[in-house]
Amino acid sequence: MVLAAILIIGCKEDKKQPNTSSDTIKEDVSQSTGTIERKVQIIPIEHATAVIEWGETTIYIDPTGGAAAFEGQKKPDIILITDIHGDHFNLETLEALDTSSATFIVPQAVADDMPEQYAQQLEILNNGENKELYQVGIEAIPMYNLREDAKNFHVKGRGNGYVLTLDDQRIYFSGDTEDISEMRSLKNIDKAFICMNLPYTMTEESAAAAVLDFKPKQVYPYHYRGRPDVSDVEKFKNLVNAANQDIEVVQLDWYPNEEY
Repeated sequence: MVLAAILIIGCKEDKKQPNTSSDTIKEDVSQSTGTIERKVQIIPIEHATAVIEWGETTIYIDPTGGAAAFEGQKKPDIILITDIHGDHFNLETLEALDTSSATFIVPQAVADDMPEQYAQQLEILNNGENKELYQVGIEAIPMYNLREDAKNFHVKGRGNGYVLTLDDQRIYFSGDTEDISEMRSLKNIDKAFICMNLPYTMTEESAAAAVLDFKPKQVYPYHYRGRPDVSDVEKFKNLVNAANQDIEVVQLDWYPNEEY
């Protein structure tokens, strides 16, 4: 198995980084069938919303922003929703998209808020459970707050982070969480998408400390717009790389309509 990382270079108004990250996975199947290429492409939409294309399979993470945010994207085969809050679960967006052939992977709290029209499409995963769809391995990871003043934002057991296994790659989306023990104990993560925004999730220092514990090959800061401040992604990068230069910090454009 040969893994080559490809970063498509571009800019937005000469200020922004590109909105795409892609990896190409080449798998030798047999001498008779030759080589199959399955490309992993990660497309940030906004804040916590992303699209993953893996070969012929398309995955939406926390789709928000209405149909316009997904213009030009392929129809989803899998939709992962992490929690009940509007920047993760947005019914208006789901109703605006063609999700007729999609399977929704959601925690019970999200399923409870979904209309009956989606009932046949739901697969409920709670913390610690796993599922395979379209050869995608999906693990539900706890996400919750630790600080006393923030515990009611995200209570333990309600929402899911997710680890996706795509061939030999393991990709982690944290959802809304602090630097919990379940994150710190993750193993063999290739790409980690880590939130950091106050008062809802965690500081740059807490996010960096957790990343340094579980040592993903690459870490992607996302979900970093807070109230009232935006987290300092450069500070996060410096904290991580001051302690471990082997962890690559990759910044994508999660706020295409903003300067940050």
